[in-house]
Amino acid sequence: MSTLFKHLSILMISLLSITQVFSQAYIGDEKEIQAILKNVTQFSKDYMNGNAEGIANAYTADGKIFPSNVEVIEGRDALIKYWTMPEGIKVKFHRVSPVEIFIQGDRADDWGYYEGITIGKDGKESAWKGKYVIVWKKINGEWKIYLDIWNRIEMEKE
Repeated sequence: MSTLFKHLSILMISLLSITQVFSQAYIGDEKEIQAILKNVTQFSKDYMNGNAEGIANAYTADGKIFPSNVEVIEGRDALIKYWTMPEGIKVKFHRVSPVEIFIQGDRADDWGYYEGITIGKDGKESAWKGKYVIVWKKINGEWKIYLDIWNRIEMEKE
């Protein structure tokens, strides 16, 4: 009976270990995950600083964005135009929170949530949040956004 108990214990520990591996949010080389997370943070900084060119440079040369209610946008100039804030509008806060990043070779899938606060021309703050999916490509040793789709989640009214 004692041998059976030992085998069952080992089996249970093994199953728990496997479950923990598959429930990880980030799957891939830790150095590569950190590089993607650094790029995500830089994207938010560029957005808050109104740096449309910096944001556009976060994408591959053939990168595409899929904003709600418009056609797919691609090309460096079109990306700069899209990410340029209208006069008098400022992004006060922006954060991207990846839930899962899965790296396979020179491609990575990333999905999660984003949130932010915009200050309008009238000085009023507007909070927003949503969900996203990004496909990353590693180009010349650097992770760049290839496909970027997002949509907002309705905020609860207080």
